[in-house]
Amino acid sequence: MISVRDALRSAPMVSDVPGLRLLKVGDGWDLVRTSAETGLLALARLRGTGAPIGPVLHDGPNQRLYYAIANGTAATWGDLPVRHLSTNSWLVAPGAERLDDWFGGWCELPDDDTLTDADALRTALQHPYVAGAQKEARSDAGI
Repeated sequence: MISVRDALRSAPMVSDVPGLRLLKVGDGWDLVRTSAETGLLALARLRGTGAPIGPVLHDGPNQRLYYAIANGTAATWGDLPVRHLSTNSWLVAPGAERLDDWFGGWCELPDDDTLTDADALRTALQHPYVAGAQKEARSDAGI
């Protein structure tokens, strides 16, 4: 399995945008995408519990967070406000060196092949504090 950091090093550059790469998903790891608000609360929960955390990307312009997890471990998460990205998916991602207020960047990017534990992520997303924030955001949006 290739780590996300190593995949970034070999991923093709996105033309006309320095520092951005086109990252193929599904070769050794999948992604779980959630809103940034929900994802950041879940990340805080994961950090607080000491669970293994793999690469986590903050997409500032779209206000999303992406968690790298083991292949196939989130395919049945239809009850959560997430999207599972796997084989035949691509992600425009910054290189390891890029981090700014507008774009966002890597909240976590381990030097090894650590991935976020899918069960721990699911538990964090279901935590009452995180779930309450999701309900409040939907209510504020009139959904």
